[in-house]
Amino acid sequence: MSFVIASQIVLWIAVLGLALLCLALARQIGVLHQRLAPAGALALKQQALKAGDPAPQFALPTLDGGEVRIGGAPAGRSQLVLFVSPDCPICESLLPAIRSAQGAERKWLDVVLASDGAPERHRQFVRDKGLAKFPYVLSEPLGRTFGVAKLPFAVLIDETGKLAAAGLVNTREHLESLFIAKERQVASLQEYLEGRSRITASTGDGRG
Repeated sequence: MSFVIASQIVLWIAVLGLALLCLALARQIGVLHQRLAPAGALALKQQALKAGDPAPQFALPTLDGGEVRIGGAPAGRSQLVLFVSPDCPICESLLPAIRSAQGAERKWLDVVLASDGAPERHRQFVRDKGLAKFPYVLSEPLGRTFGVAKLPFAVLIDETGKLAAAGLVNTREHLESLFIAKERQVASLQEYLEGRSRITASTGDGRG
């Protein structure tokens, strides 16, 4: 009986030790989560346009025979132009986030898909992925103007016709960072976080 009691005591001590260890690990994970900056869309060095510049205006035919205007603040709404390709697996994985953004931000945002190449290939892409509700344009000059070199690449034009943010968007988080950048009126989420870090650092120096 004494052996059983002793083993039970040891077992409970082990359980309590593991519980304390889990609490300590959970706390450390929370600290790391707070310290890690959220990833934003990656701006490319070859981008000729910067946030705040007037966005070039285009009137382009869509795959379904219509026309879409890019830039120029049409109807006072913002535009998200996403450059994609049928051969881009990351572009395909981003499509659910684009559909979600179109629904969640429909009060102020219009989404346009853009690419270049043979029209029939892109029409098949639209049919296969159910993209008929998005205006889809093919224009090599459009991509060159915005400095698109890698895909998927997104350009956010604000309601005044100015470039709000742009960059590579490999994930939903990257895409949403463009909206945050527009809201904060910065070129990118990284710029906003760097500004906050500088303010925190200067405040800390002042205290010393």
